[in-house]
Order: sequence, then structure tokens, then C-alpha cells
Amino acid sequence: MIKEILTLGDPRLYEKSEAIRPDEREAVTGWVTDLHDTLMAYREKYGAGRAVAAPQIGVFKRLLYAYMDRPYVFINPVLTFPDDETYELLDDCMSFPGLMVRVRRHRRADIAYLDQTFTPQTMRLEGDFSELLQHEYDHLDGILATMRAVDDKAFVLGQMKRQF
Repeated sequence: MIKEILTLGDPRLYEKSEAIRPDEREAVTGWVTDLHDTLMAYREKYGAGRAVAAPQIGVFKRLLYAYMDRPYVFINPVLTFPDDETYELLDDCMSFPGLMVRVRRHRRADIAYLDQTFTPQTMRLEGDFSELLQHEYDHLDGILATMRAVDDKAFVLGQMKRQF
């Protein structure tokens, strides 16, 4: 089901999400469906959108959903960084369409998570996928890209242009 996306200024976006417990396994399927439907509706409206975090639709659980070449589900993810190499980019967000923020992200990251069968997985992330999941992971801790702006001139209004 398509859910309302919480937008910039909503105090709930700044809350830290809780881990998904084993007894919530059945709920995960519904949450993933809602995340998928909401992401696809956003793409239809804005022509952009690669991933969404559960808190953006009011589910304050540690759950990320991405859809690029295929769907990706990350339950209780943990990000670590294998090195210190970073770069700057303009970051956009479904919670503030049309606003881009210059941020600094790690070029590479490792993610440990549970898949939808609750099987532990790991993945090495590089480039676009790395920055994308860093952005979504921040949502789980109540951090928005606006809070990671490189300076007070890091904000750009404009059309969403990112392809998925």
C-alpha cells in the first residue's frame, strides 16, 4: 500500500528506529510491500527514487528497501567503513523533493544485515550504492542529509534529475 512520506520538519524523522525483533518477521513482509509501493509511486510522480527507509513512511524499525536492477531488503543493517576515502555529492531525499544538499560520504562501505528470511548477509558497497545506503541508513538514526550539509551554502533547489 502506498504510504505518506514524512517530510522535512516532521519531528518523527529525527527519531532513532528500533531493531526488528524475530517475533516481527511476519510484519516485515507488509512493511516491505508498503516501502516498494511507496517508492514506485514516488518514481511515477518525480521520475526519481532508488531507495526508502522505513521511518520515512512512519515505521520506526531498522529496515531499508532499495530497488535498482532488482529489489534489495536490509533488515537491521550495520554499516562500517573499510577506509577513510570520501567525496562530496549533491544528495536528494524523498522527504524533501526538489531540495538537494551537498554532503560528504564514504566512497566504500560494508553492510551486514538480515535478508527477508532473517539469514545474515554482508555486502561490499562502492560508489553510488555506497552513498545511497549511507543516506538511507542515516534515516534509521534520525539523521537527514540537511544535517550533513558541508556548509551553510550547500543547499540547491531544483528539479529531481537522478535516474534509478
